[in-house]
Amino acid sequence: MLKFLHILLTGLIGLLGNGVNASDVVRLVNGENKCSGRVEVLRHDQWGTVCDLGWDVREAHVVCLQLGCGFAEHALHGAAFGPGKGEIWLRHVQCTGHESSLTHCAVVLHNYYYCTHENDAGVKCSGTLLTPTLTLLSPHTVFSSGEAIRFSCSVKLGHHFSDFHLYKDGVSTPLVTQRADLTQTSVELTLSDVETFHQGSYSCRYRIKGGFPSELLSSPPSNSINITVVELLTPHHWYNTSSEAPTGSVIRGHSFNITCSTQQQYPGGSFQLRLIQPNGTVRQSLPALSQFVTFTFPNAQSSNEGYYYCLYRVQMGGRTFVSRESQPLPIAIRDPDPLLSPMVISWIVSGLTFVVALVVIIIVAKVLCYKEKKPSELERETRTCVDNTYVALSVNKL
Repeated sequence: MLKFLHILLTGLIGLLGNGVNASDVVRLVNGENKCSGRVEVLRHDQWGTVCDLGWDVREAHVVCLQLGCGFAEHALHGAAFGPGKGEIWLRHVQCTGHESSLTHCAVVLHNYYYCTHENDAGVKCSGTLLTPTLTLLSPHTVFSSGEAIRFSCSVKLGHHFSDFHLYKDGVSTPLVTQRADLTQTSVELTLSDVETFHQGSYSCRYRIKGGFPSELLSSPPSNSINITVVELLTPHHWYNTSSEAPTGSVIRGHSFNITCSTQQQYPGGSFQLRLIQPNGTVRQSLPALSQFVTFTFPNAQSSNEGYYYCLYRVQMGGRTFVSRESQPLPIAIRDPDPLLSPMVISWIVSGLTFVVALVVIIIVAKVLCYKEKKPSELERETRTCVDNTYVALSVNKL
């Protein structure tokens, strides 16, 4: 009878003690480290134990997760870490393995299992998931579009690793995933063919196998490494000179200029103008203070003739990045054409004007002179021929 009353009293205590309380705290006592030992729960400012009735890896896993100790390797019974003291706060706990706290698990209220501190539950967890270390294997932190970036993600102590992941800050899904062997503590993560949208900060995580539930546990994020991706667009260029010069040509002695332009700029960039000639290459550079720059040539000579190319360059992170060259811009230097010079044209116009005026004057003079010398009809009839000594008399018509 006394034993029955004791069991009944224990059951009533269990009914009262198995309620969910947000203030409950869980700890592990008498273990080798903070992630192993007897399971104790703080309730009403008093630490108590958990009965091992129904205690298995599911409940142990919830404790390990709650304490940040990885997954449960063993769920221990029979006061494996020594008997506790005080109340037995939880009896016959039933967890699914997904709860965030042991006190959020369901309990079996109607049982008459007699629990003593010889039945205190214990757990051995895999240990705190260590923070991995991300290392940049590539020698620089600045890359051009199309290059590959090599990282290494490593952990000092080994677990049964499943895989490693490379994350970009602000992106929830990993950009690179690399499976790992059971004994592997580091892997190489390669981000291939990078573009400008890959620019940003990167970290890595690993996941470990084992325990319960079947899904894998993810480690805390590693340190961050910032990556810069440079994309240099092919610049455009054009030239300006005097209007009388034929297309593609500059008149010797006249001025001309070549303008280089690009849409993408970086601090400290510059434009370079290359002149390709049969006897060599001539280079000029100007800082890119804006999206375009103008190279000026005040006195065109034969040395300025050739094919001009424009490119954009910038130094970042200890590296020099150079864009593709623009399309060739051919420029020929021509001598002034004397037949078309303004002075010659003015002389020609003045001469033609003088000739036309002279011709007009002669024509007018001849017309006037002809009118003065032309005799009338009567004068012709009465003209006396001196040589033949006769006189032409006019004949009166009847």
